[in-house]
Amino acid sequence: MHTDTERCVRAVQSKDARFDGWFFTAVLTTRIYCRPSCPVVPPKPENMTFYPSAAACQQAGFRACKRCRPDTSPGSPEWNLRADLTARAMRLIADGVVDREGVPGLAARLGYSTRQVERQLLAELGAGPLALARAQRAQTARLLIETTPLPMADIAFAAGFSSIRTFNDTVREVYALAPSELRTRAPKSRPAPTAPGALSLRLPFRTPLNPDNLFGHLAATAVPGVEEWRDGAYRRTLRLPYGHGIVALTPNPDHIACRLTLSDLRDLTVAISRCRRLLDLDADPTAIDDQLRADPLLAPLVDKAPGRRVPRTVDEAEFAVRAVLGQQVSTAAARTHAARLVTAHGDPVDDPEGGLTHLFPSTGALAAVDPETLAMPRTRRTTFTTLVARLSDGSVNLGVESDWAETRARLLDLPGFGPWTADVIAMRALGDPDAFLPTDLGIRRAAAELGLPSTPAALTARAAAWRPWRAYAVQYLWATDDHPINFLPV
Repeated sequence: MHTDTERCVRAVQSKDARFDGWFFTAVLTTRIYCRPSCPVVPPKPENMTFYPSAAACQQAGFRACKRCRPDTSPGSPEWNLRADLTARAMRLIADGVVDREGVPGLAARLGYSTRQVERQLLAELGAGPLALARAQRAQTARLLIETTPLPMADIAFAAGFSSIRTFNDTVREVYALAPSELRTRAPKSRPAPTAPGALSLRLPFRTPLNPDNLFGHLAATAVPGVEEWRDGAYRRTLRLPYGHGIVALTPNPDHIACRLTLSDLRDLTVAISRCRRLLDLDADPTAIDDQLRADPLLAPLVDKAPGRRVPRTVDEAEFAVRAVLGQQVSTAAARTHAARLVTAHGDPVDDPEGGLTHLFPSTGALAAVDPETLAMPRTRRTTFTTLVARLSDGSVNLGVESDWAETRARLLDLPGFGPWTADVIAMRALGDPDAFLPTDLGIRRAAAELGLPSTPAALTARAAAWRPWRAYAVQYLWATDDHPINFLPV
């Protein structure tokens, strides 16, 4: 979008928050870059130039605005909409791969050469993978400086910097303030951590956001010991690259309150990225709802409760396993099966608040499970054991870098995998916004009630007009039922 100057100028002049994260405005006279909704008086159009990423602004010598804090805007919805090289690379960078494995590791995961990846990102985003990762480290550092009392040396390494000097230089360059000055300017009312390693922060999103089906689904399907709904918050354990964590997510009108307890602060960036992905916070609800409203039969559902998101996952392999456990059984039965696996094979964790006891078992642990101990039909045991074996040896990859079409085809080749299982994994684990479930009983029931075609083939044909947002149409159709997944827990 940053190449459409006229449209960008209109967005800046109207202070339209819907475009935050889509592009950044750099002001030539002040050498500052802002989000489109910056509250200051807009500069003259001839003094504006536009960039697709904060990293590109920083590379061009602009510093972040102290008023609108452009580095805290929601992420671009492009990276969750697309499955091309750039989008997959951006999802991996957000997951901290460059910090952990370098650019060669990023390229290896994508199946391209380092030069190809750098050239593609530079062409589309105006910055290479190192610059994009550096911008992300700067944002993480600012978050730690402003929300924790940690010493600056600890913050430097937790944010992914290789040295304190690099940390200091980067913060000064990006924010035009020394780290100590950033801390001095931070609000004094920040909440105190409740446990060692605990952090409290706000996750921004584009409005509107309807929390009912989002948190309702997560709470209704929560696996005991791994997930719970407590005091208005969804809580769960996280398996992270350097250790483990526990997160509590609470919906608020203008943000999601996030409280993280981490065994290793180096996992902060990854934990935030996975929580945002879990709640689909980078979606563009205006674009999605406008297209779905074009169908006169869907329009009343959208108008009644706009801003529905797709509840996703923090662990793609975990969700795939749970999808198999839930085949042809009730939600309660699926939770029971999963809870047994967690108790027997999950890694125990210590929850300072009580209630959460384990991490969901790793694929390696599940691959070692004796099939005869699984209380399920023999055909589903075969499906389960085949899936965990493929996930464990890497022949099926469900990571954020996976190609959606290729992964779906590989899942359909597994015994016991039909279109419903493959598509629900594509929708909630892979993040495909166009995944569709025409054979789902709830969808067919809702379609018949609304006057939509109820047979899978006819419904799929009608749903072509909803593309590329059919996964969101699924959420609106499911919401016509009185199942607990559709209601925010009391």
